[in-house]
Amino acid sequence: MSSQTVPSHQRIVPGSVNLPPYPWPATATATSTSINPVDIAKDIITKLNTSLSNHDYNVTAGLFTPNGFWRDHLALSWTPRTIKTSPAIAQYLSTAPNKMENISLDLSTEFRKPQFASFAPKQEPKVEGIAFFVGFRTSLGAGRGVVRLIEEEGEWKVWTVFTSLEGLDGFEERVGKRREVGVEHGGREGRKNWRERRGEEQEGGEVEVLVIAGAGQSGLTIAARLKMLGVSSLIIDTNARVGDNWRKRYHQLVLHDPVWYDHMPYLPFPEHWPVFTPKDKLAEWFEFYARALELNVWTSTQLISSSWDDNTKTWEVKVNKEGKGERVLRPKHVVLCTGHSGKKFMPDIKGFEEGVFNGLAVHSADFPGAQKQEGAERKRKAVVVGACNSAHDICQDYYEKGYDVTMVQRSSTCVVSNKAALKVLLAVLYEEGGPPVEDSDIWLHGWPSEIMKSIQVDLTKIQREMDKDLLEGLEKAGFRTDKGIDEGGLFMKYLQRGGGYYIDVGMSQLIIDGKVKVKQGEEIEELVENGLRFKNGEVLEADEIVFATGYENMKTQARHILGDEVADRVEDVWGWDAEGEMKGIWKGTGHPGFWLHGGNLALTRYFSRVVALQIKARLEGLGA
Repeated sequence: MSSQTVPSHQRIVPGSVNLPPYPWPATATATSTSINPVDIAKDIITKLNTSLSNHDYNVTAGLFTPNGFWRDHLALSWTPRTIKTSPAIAQYLSTAPNKMENISLDLSTEFRKPQFASFAPKQEPKVEGIAFFVGFRTSLGAGRGVVRLIEEEGEWKVWTVFTSLEGLDGFEERVGKRREVGVEHGGREGRKNWRERRGEEQEGGEVEVLVIAGAGQSGLTIAARLKMLGVSSLIIDTNARVGDNWRKRYHQLVLHDPVWYDHMPYLPFPEHWPVFTPKDKLAEWFEFYARALELNVWTSTQLISSSWDDNTKTWEVKVNKEGKGERVLRPKHVVLCTGHSGKKFMPDIKGFEEGVFNGLAVHSADFPGAQKQEGAERKRKAVVVGACNSAHDICQDYYEKGYDVTMVQRSSTCVVSNKAALKVLLAVLYEEGGPPVEDSDIWLHGWPSEIMKSIQVDLTKIQREMDKDLLEGLEKAGFRTDKGIDEGGLFMKYLQRGGGYYIDVGMSQLIIDGKVKVKQGEEIEELVENGLRFKNGEVLEADEIVFATGYENMKTQARHILGDEVADRVEDVWGWDAEGEMKGIWKGTGHPGFWLHGGNLALTRYFSRVVALQIKARLEGLGA
């Protein structure tokens, strides 16, 4: 089926794989709930350790259900993998470059210790089992993970294992007991204080890793992780201040994800922080974060050229810092941190480049914010092309400033109310009084993507029941909604498509009440002097037009910034590979010494460690 015949709400990133929801195990209904789950977990762990220490991987695999999973983030090999079926698990364990040496049960908190759990929110009969956290050691380091068991014909079997490396032996993060002393005692002549040492580090430019376009969450998180591993890095950004990538966005922008989901590594948001963070407040936090963690950042810095030497395995990057002339950097690794998307996507619309339209016509990335209409003889007309988060926020901004607003919806949108997002999609893991965010991350990423999609299908059913009145009101108002890819809702649209959804923070009611009009998007023909002309000849009049039409693949940004030679070696980015791991990002890109890091705050928090450990292992020659 071609992309043209696939319904819009089912489309995924080109080149990616649409794994279907995993069929829930029909036998996974626990009958032995009177048994102590700790005893069951201990027995499984003992058997796993015995078989692993004996390198008898067929026995290890026999502890799994036939269609069991082992998801591994760098514990056993140097790229994220998800292995499915017990024979494939046996093969993976036997050939993995790093060997599992010991798995230990984590009984330190109620959330981590073995407990009976219902895995499928909406299934009848219930899909039940036992879940618990583990620690582990490999031949190179240590990490954490989660194991989930189900009972089959009276025998407890491993359904999923997740192992995530958190540290390399001899190169552990410089936190806690390993923190730096911070002072150089003694009477050495010429001894420098912290300010002098910090200034030299900030301005030196001799670094192992260069982070490009990195003064947002992606660049800051990877630089922070690298610093804690003792890897020198430098962030360069064209903006004048850290956080400007948020500070410069449209006036009313507020994060749609809650604070508990958005914490950054090493320095979580304080207890008084609002549930939803305004863009300027986030920008201020980023500036503070960079200073508090002593990250090296060059703002107002333009990249002039870059080249990779396959012989020396080193980059040569020329930059102009603050307009003061060329400087040459020679890092071993470059990390591009422009976000999970690439350059702005603009439909090919006749008249846009020519400036035919008499008013403002811009992409949402360049939208300056609506101007309050006071004393005008008539309401100015604003048209926003698009129907996802940015389009809704911009329409709401226009409405609040007194405009006559029309949204042009070209394809259906997955809509989730703010309340349902908090109470259903993020509840338990990311909420007030919830588990530590690092534990929640392990629990969430511990699900193989196929099973995660099945969970999201169930959660979407619950969400849509909660949002029933909202969704019906939108449909009556002429706004089309959908359930997402394979009915997997918002999360699946984000992970498999990178967009196509809206978390409602007030705009939906404006549509329902008719205060913001919706026009279904017959194909746009051209821009004319007074608005948009559609293929059917109709003209939608406007004084201002914003194209909230999204962004291209992140690979396009690599091509724009680093050139064809680099981009041609980089695989497609975003969406799933055949195992359910993300394509092209947070792992080797296909070009040596070149990495892509991006996503929302939650993804950059977790995967910044995954990327940093891969870079550190390569710098130390650990077989990565």
